[in-house]
Amino acid sequence: MTSSIGKIITLFSSTQHTGTRTEKKKLTLDEKGIVDDKYYNKSTQRSILITSKESYNLAKKYNINMAHGALGENLLITYNPYHFPIGQKILIGNVVLEISQNCTICNHLSQINKILPTLLKNDRGIFAKVLQGGIIHEGDEIYLYPEH
Repeated sequence: MTSSIGKIITLFSSTQHTGTRTEKKKLTLDEKGIVDDKYYNKSTQRSILITSKESYNLAKKYNINMAHGALGENLLITYNPYHFPIGQKILIGNVVLEISQNCTICNHLSQINKILPTLLKNDRGIFAKVLQGGIIHEGDEIYLYPEH
């Protein structure tokens, strides 16, 4: 196996009925997304939002302090994945994700701070779809998926 490129800092999901973002110790994923998440089976191309700690560090440089999860991420990771090409596969535990698209900037970011959408234009996150389901835990290592 190749060496780890980073690890999971925190996991989040949105409650089905209330939409409340909740920090989790583990997430169960299948080809429809995060099981029990508000967005489960809504858009398989955008089922998982991955954000780097670097996005929060960038905001902090501009005195914008946000709690983790404020950017809407499901996976907050130590590695900056924003340069990954569409189609890049990553392995976390037994879960295989495929990068499907860059995240667009949502209006709720300007409610946090009016410069946040411009500041994070290319650093908000990336969407991934689930190719192989399983369980992801906080602290899990992340690997580039070996292509054969």
